[in-house]
Amino acid sequence: MLERGKLDRGIVKIVDTESWVPKDHLLRKIDLAVDFNRLYEMVEPLYSEDNGRPSVDPVVLFKMVLIQHLYGLPSLRRTADEVGLNVAYRWFLDYTLQEETPHFSTVSYISVIGLQRIQ
Repeated sequence: MLERGKLDRGIVKIVDTESWVPKDHLLRKIDLAVDFNRLYEMVEPLYSEDNGRPSVDPVVLFKMVLIQHLYGLPSLRRTADEVGLNVAYRWFLDYTLQEETPHFSTVSYISVIGLQRIQ
């Protein structure tokens, strides 16, 4: 008998991303080993308190560049695309499946400017 695949892609389900990331995943190990809160202290002088647009979390930007290098992604554009699709990457960045992830141009601009100022 010929069987066809399901066509229920639009079904809404409650998903726990925590259970979708294997316990021995590299990003879990990094998350346990590294205190990323130190980055906030390092970049605080780069942000204005009373003007400008709302910022993207600098830890998220740093983690996106880290993902790019760990997994050999060729560009920030590709990294941003992969972050939007990969559940483990979203988990590492603390993004739900419904949240929009940062645009690649935000990551590239912040990476270049931020690194120049920190050095």
